[in-house]
Amino acid sequence: MDSFAHINPNKNWVSRFKLYHIPFWFAYHYMWWVVTVGNPFKAANMILFTPFGLKFSFYVIFQAICVYFNLYYLIPKYLEKSRFAIYLTYLLLTMLCISLCIVSGYYITAFVYHTTVTKLFGDGACSFYFFSEALPSTFASTTLAMSIKLTKNWIQSKRRQQLLETEKLETELKFLKYQFNPHFLFNTINSIFFLIHKNPDMASDSLAKFSELLRHQLYECNDTQIPLAKEIAYLENFIELEKLRQNKNVGVTVEMNHAHAGHIGIAPFILMNFVENAFKHVSKHTDKPNWIKIQLTLIGFELRFAVANSSSQAASTTDVVNFGGIGLKNVQRRLDLLYQGQYELDIHQQENSFEIQLRLTLSELAMPQPTQKQPTLEFAV
Repeated sequence: MDSFAHINPNKNWVSRFKLYHIPFWFAYHYMWWVVTVGNPFKAANMILFTPFGLKFSFYVIFQAICVYFNLYYLIPKYLEKSRFAIYLTYLLLTMLCISLCIVSGYYITAFVYHTTVTKLFGDGACSFYFFSEALPSTFASTTLAMSIKLTKNWIQSKRRQQLLETEKLETELKFLKYQFNPHFLFNTINSIFFLIHKNPDMASDSLAKFSELLRHQLYECNDTQIPLAKEIAYLENFIELEKLRQNKNVGVTVEMNHAHAGHIGIAPFILMNFVENAFKHVSKHTDKPNWIKIQLTLIGFELRFAVANSSSQAASTTDVVNFGGIGLKNVQRRLDLLYQGQYELDIHQQENSFEIQLRLTLSELAMPQPTQKQPTLEFAV
């Protein structure tokens, strides 16, 4: 029951002129006759082979006129513009006029068959009796059509809303993910530049790690999920790169227990920001130890991830969480979008340390990862 104002000229003529509605209205009115008569064969015989068929056609034709006038004129012009009083007034007048037209069908039927309405429709036949049948029937068919139309519009509106929300969510997730990547790349390049002057051999090792990191970012993390094993390998490369450029008075302890992680999926860069945050905000004490501890344990599908680092008293929780406008705030937003109700994130700020603990329930990869050879990034120092 779509509006004729939006007809597609490429559609076939049956669809274009809504001719497929005609069987529906015949079937609708035939069902009412079956209910009234009590026998489907008797009802069909009366419609096809008796004068009652002409009266039946008046119901079908004029109620269809009422329905489509309401759907394609009254509703768009008044109801959709919240002009409720005018809409109800015109709708009521339309149903009254259509009912009078249907009443005329009784008299036209009697005239065509050269008889009287009393002989044809019974002793109680009169205009008031005919009108008392025509008006409720018109009201019922109009209400049914409105219900179908409004339900269809509601379903279409919900589908459009869901598509828009999905598109908005995907756009936001992409923004949150790629908001981090340039930040990390700039830091890594600065680290390599520092190592080139400090220790060329370390710089060579760093470039090899950096090659793996770039390959992961460019080719392996474009899906919504990647194998957990690849994400952990990415973390390990990053940690090794950071350890090379850290001062000797920063102790880094890493414990990774992730057997059988290949079949488990995780959103890319979920864990990375926690580790980078620790390296960025580790204390710079000269008179006492500076340290970073990273622990990862996989128990079934539950990932337990803890990152702690020594910190100076000058650093506040707000500065750490919102460092650079992204940092942990970015990760918390992605966790809310991707793993709502499936994670617990605890952040502890103490006098000389900062720690995060993440418990994340993962799932198997939705699709097998394609095995294709990726280009190798090579650097020369």
